[in-house]
Amino acid sequence: MKKILFPTDFSNVANNAFLHALKLAKLVKGELLLLHTYELPIMDNQFGMQNYKLVYDAIELTNLDLFKEELPKLHQIAQENELDSIKMSHILADGDLLYNIKTICKKEKIDYLVMGTAGATGWVERLFGTKTGEAITSLEVPVFCIPENAKYTKLETIGFTTRFREKDKLALKQVLKIANAANAVVKCIYVETKDTDNTDAVYSDWRDYFKDQPVHFFIIPSENVKETIEDFIISQEIDLLALLSYKRNFFQWMFTSSFTEKMALNSTIPIVALHE
Repeated sequence: MKKILFPTDFSNVANNAFLHALKLAKLVKGELLLLHTYELPIMDNQFGMQNYKLVYDAIELTNLDLFKEELPKLHQIAQENELDSIKMSHILADGDLLYNIKTICKKEKIDYLVMGTAGATGWVERLFGTKTGEAITSLEVPVFCIPENAKYTKLETIGFTTRFREKDKLALKQVLKIANAANAVVKCIYVETKDTDNTDAVYSDWRDYFKDQPVHFFIIPSENVKETIEDFIISQEIDLLALLSYKRNFFQWMFTSSFTEKMALNSTIPIVALHE
């Protein structure tokens, strides 16, 4: 059974992402591990060991109470969407969010990570700082990032950005596993600039390699890579965009206000960052 890690701060942004996590679990026949983390304060050495313990115990108790209070709300979301049969377990941990995520991913052999994001003011962004994209894409499992306004829709079309490198084939295979489970198609886009070193033979090789899979390739000549991808997402009605972790700057750009404004004509879409 696939394991999906879902970190949450119980905010509206996280609760919206929770539905996406549930749907993914149903799609891949997986289970959810819910993670809530909190930071213990750094206190002056003169504070006293006894006082340290009192403060730490109070913080732990407060977060435990919050955890117990909020979990029923998540179970209600699952029930309302007829997804309450999905197995769920819960983890409450102190310390750095990214450290805990990496530790749990390794210990529990996590297959996917799903988390809500909300631009520069969001919970994940506050904890990771300005290097949110770099932090998320440093993980070794596929990371589904759910923007705050991304409402769940049936997964029919997955976009995949590629540079037609050999290692991109492995990533596309991962995407196709999800696509086949959802009975969806994958549309691969490559923006061909004047500096491209790809050839028609490379494109032909990829088409032959994936000829029996539900995948289509779009090679679009343009010098404006980002704008071309923006237009592609909208015109091709992409429901989920998959990209490799080497595109860290591109990944961070996806959550900028300019992109959000352009996507207002369409629903904001989830992104899955794949490890190289």
